[in-house]
Amino acid sequence: MKNRFMKVNEVAEELEVSIPYAYKIIRKLNEELEGKGYLTVKGRINRDYFYERIYRKGGEN
Repeated sequence: MKNRFMKVNEVAEELEVSIPYAYKIIRKLNEELEGKGYLTVKGRINRDYFYERIYRKGGEN
């Protein structure tokens, strides 16, 4: 079973972006989660939320 949270290197690899840009993405997604009342971990993102936001089904925006 994979860890529930993705680290920055996993995000960078998945999206084929630099580490600094992956941190920027994680910050943005964590801000969204905090806005919904969730606790977040700095430098990590919930794996399910990451895939939900990055790869929405049906090409929705």
